Amino acid sequence: MKNILYKIKNLINETDFILMLLCIATSIFGITMVFSATRATIPEGGFISRDARTMILAVALGLAIAIAVSFIDYNFITKMFPFIGAVCILLMLSLFIWGKGPAERPDAKTWLSLGNSGLYFQPSELLKIGFIITFGMHIELVSDKITKFFHVLLLCVHAAVPIGLVALTGDMGSALVFLIIFIVMMFCAGVQLRYFAIGAAAAVAAIPAVWYFVFDTTQKSRILGLIYPDRYTDVMFQQNQGMKAIISGGLTGQGLFNGNLTQVENAIPEAENDMIFTCIGEELGIIGCAAALMLLLGIIIKIMLVGHKSRYGATKLMCYGMAAMIGSQTIINIGMCLKLLPVIGITLPFFSAGGSSNLCVYIGIGLILSVYRFDKDKDAISYKLSNSRPFSTY
Repeated sequence: MKNILYKIKNLINETDFILMLLCIATSIFGITMVFSATRATIPEGGFISRDARTMILAVALGLAIAIAVSFIDYNFITKMFPFIGAVCILLMLSLFIWGKGPAERPDAKTWLSLGNSGLYFQPSELLKIGFIITFGMHIELVSDKITKFFHVLLLCVHAAVPIGLVALTGDMGSALVFLIIFIVMMFCAGVQLRYFAIGAAAAVAAIPAVWYFVFDTTQKSRILGLIYPDRYTDVMFQQNQGMKAIISGGLTGQGLFNGNLTQVENAIPEAENDMIFTCIGEELGIIGCAAALMLLLGIIIKIMLVGHKSRYGATKLMCYGMAAMIGSQTIINIGMCLKLLPVIGITLPFFSAGGSSNLCVYIGIGLILSVYRFDKDKDAISYKLSNSRPFSTY
């Protein structure tokens, strides 16, 4: 009996409760705002909207998976990286056969229908976690040769596969997030700055080709709308309404469930999803927005601290990749809501409605919890091709 109690005590002590509580608190905040933003869609006699219900189920399932993953030694997870990568790629390839797009983008192939349930899954969300794991392992395997052009090129090819697949399905926003994760992980791995300079020069040179041959009319209009808002009033309607909501909220907001625009269906298109931050601003004001940002910042910092303390190079980079994913989506989403960036369909982590994004972010959190738990009292493990450099050099 004492032995069982001792093991239970150890399990509790090895759990990162701060990160778990931050994530749970942020999700509860997000669910509340999604419920508020979708109250007008609740059918007569109903209690909760479809979006809020889906989000609750996704968060509950995601949290259960995160706890389960936290008890799996990250050593086992990292050994499975070829399988993880293959599954994620196959799911993405399946989109070209069975993929469906949103109503406003029928040409896109971003979702898989889950039978007759009326539910959909977005493989790119799972691919983000898979990419963070496989890319972290790839960097670790060549860490003693990270300055060699050939290996840097191979890492670029590795990143180009998911970025290309996501872009081909029509999800340019997620492709941008993948690119940011790639850059952050490469930087944290110690890749020489000259390679970043070469990449930046190539990106600038590619702008004309991307503009004329990659961006469609809608994407071009959203960018031009930020420069010439009076000429693109239809395209800018969503962001204009969002800004109107944020400004009207003032310091303390109009009150939860009382937003003049939030409580009117379609007054702010995608209010429960891409524009959820505008609902926070209208109903809870600057104080509510600051609280949301502080929660997200707390999660990012906590993940980075876990990575900083990790003694295994791959998991260190995986933590930084997760922080980059959450951080980049936060910056892009809020930039959209504040009319600083064009609308590109990026969710605000833990806040926006959507089963796939909420479920998969918790799978990633499970990985971080595993690193926290199993990095205690464990010597660093090496999968490098050469043992000429310790993990602590990251």
